[in-house]
Amino acid sequence: MPSNAMLYLTDAGPVAVQGEPLITGMVDAAPFDREALLTALRIDQAGDSTFPELVQGCWNAGVIWYDVDLYARTCACHGADGASYVEAYPAVAI
Repeated sequence: MPSNAMLYLTDAGPVAVQGEPLITGMVDAAPFDREALLTALRIDQAGDSTFPELVQGCWNAGVIWYDVDLYARTCACHGADGASYVEAYPAVAI
Protein backbone atom coordinates (compact mmCIF):
# COMPACT_ATOMS: atom_id res chain seq x y z
CA MET A 1 0.00 0.00 0.00
CA PRO A 2 2.62 2.64 0.89
CA SER A 3 4.46 2.09 -2.39
CA ASN A 4 1.20 2.56 -4.31
CA ALA A 5 2.22 -0.27 -6.63
CA MET A 6 -0.38 -2.57 -8.13
CA LEU A 7 0.05 -6.02 -9.60
CA TYR A 8 -2.72 -7.33 -11.83
CA LEU A 9 -2.72 -11.09 -12.42
CA THR A 10 -4.54 -11.59 -15.70
CA ASP A 11 -5.11 -14.47 -18.09
CA ALA A 12 -2.73 -12.66 -20.47
CA GLY A 13 -0.03 -12.47 -17.78
CA PRO A 14 0.91 -10.23 -14.86
CA VAL A 15 0.93 -6.45 -15.27
CA ALA A 16 2.54 -4.04 -12.78
CA VAL A 17 1.57 -0.40 -12.37
CA GLN A 18 3.59 2.02 -10.23
CA GLY A 19 1.67 4.96 -8.81
CA GLU A 20 3.01 7.84 -6.76
CA PRO A 21 4.25 6.43 -3.42
CA LEU A 22 2.29 7.48 -0.33
CA ILE A 23 5.40 7.81 1.83
CA THR A 24 9.13 8.28 1.55
CA GLY A 25 11.71 7.11 4.03
CA MET A 26 10.94 5.07 7.12
CA VAL A 27 7.62 5.55 8.90
CA ASP A 28 5.58 3.55 11.36
CA ALA A 29 2.63 1.69 9.91
CA ALA A 30 -0.58 2.68 11.68
CA PRO A 31 -2.42 0.00 13.64
CA PHE A 32 -5.33 -1.58 11.77
CA ASP A 33 -8.47 0.48 12.40
CA ARG A 34 -11.54 -1.27 10.99
CA GLU A 35 -13.87 1.70 11.61
CA ALA A 36 -11.52 4.14 9.85
CA LEU A 37 -11.24 1.69 6.93
CA LEU A 38 -15.02 1.38 6.68
CA THR A 39 -15.32 5.17 6.71
CA ALA A 40 -12.82 5.46 3.82
CA LEU A 41 -14.65 2.73 1.88
CA ARG A 42 -18.10 4.25 2.40
CA ILE A 43 -16.92 7.73 1.37
CA ASP A 44 -15.47 6.23 -1.81
CA GLN A 45 -18.57 4.14 -2.51
CA ALA A 46 -20.69 7.28 -2.21
CA GLY A 47 -18.56 8.85 -4.94
CA ASP A 48 -17.13 11.44 -2.57
CA SER A 49 -13.43 10.60 -2.97
CA THR A 50 -10.89 9.99 -5.67
CA PHE A 51 -8.90 6.76 -5.94
CA PRO A 52 -5.78 8.43 -4.48
CA GLU A 53 -7.89 9.67 -1.55
CA LEU A 54 -9.24 6.14 -1.01
CA VAL A 55 -5.72 4.68 -1.02
CA GLN A 56 -4.55 7.34 1.46
CA GLY A 57 -7.57 6.67 3.68
CA CYS A 58 -6.85 2.94 3.68
CA TRP A 59 -3.18 3.55 4.53
CA ASN A 60 -4.20 5.90 7.36
CA ALA A 61 -6.51 3.11 8.63
CA GLY A 62 -3.57 0.73 8.92
CA VAL A 63 -4.01 -1.20 5.66
CA ILE A 64 -0.61 -2.31 4.37
CA TRP A 65 -1.87 -4.35 1.42
CA TYR A 66 -5.09 -5.35 -0.23
CA ASP A 67 -6.19 -8.06 -2.62
CA VAL A 68 -9.08 -7.65 -5.04
CA ASP A 69 -10.61 -10.85 -6.41
CA LEU A 70 -12.78 -9.98 -9.40
CA TYR A 71 -14.14 -13.53 -9.68
CA ALA A 72 -15.19 -13.74 -6.03
CA ARG A 73 -16.13 -10.02 -6.05
CA THR A 74 -14.24 -9.29 -2.83
CA CYS A 75 -11.60 -6.89 -1.59
CA ALA A 76 -9.53 -8.07 1.37
CA CYS A 77 -7.62 -5.37 3.30
CA HIS A 78 -4.77 -6.46 5.60
CA GLY A 79 -2.93 -4.77 8.44
CA ALA A 80 0.63 -5.32 9.66
CA ASP A 81 -0.61 -7.11 12.79
CA GLY A 82 -2.47 -9.77 10.78
CA ALA A 83 -5.89 -8.14 11.17
CA SER A 84 -8.00 -7.99 8.03
CA TYR A 85 -11.38 -7.02 6.64
CA VAL A 86 -13.10 -8.46 3.57
CA GLU A 87 -15.67 -6.41 1.68
CA ALA A 88 -17.98 -8.38 -0.64
CA TYR A 89 -19.52 -6.66 -3.63
CA PRO A 90 -22.80 -7.76 -5.20
CA ALA A 91 -23.01 -8.54 -8.89
CA VAL A 92 -24.18 -5.57 -10.92
CA ALA A 93 -26.42 -6.00 -13.97
CA ILE A 94 -25.04 -4.17 -16.99
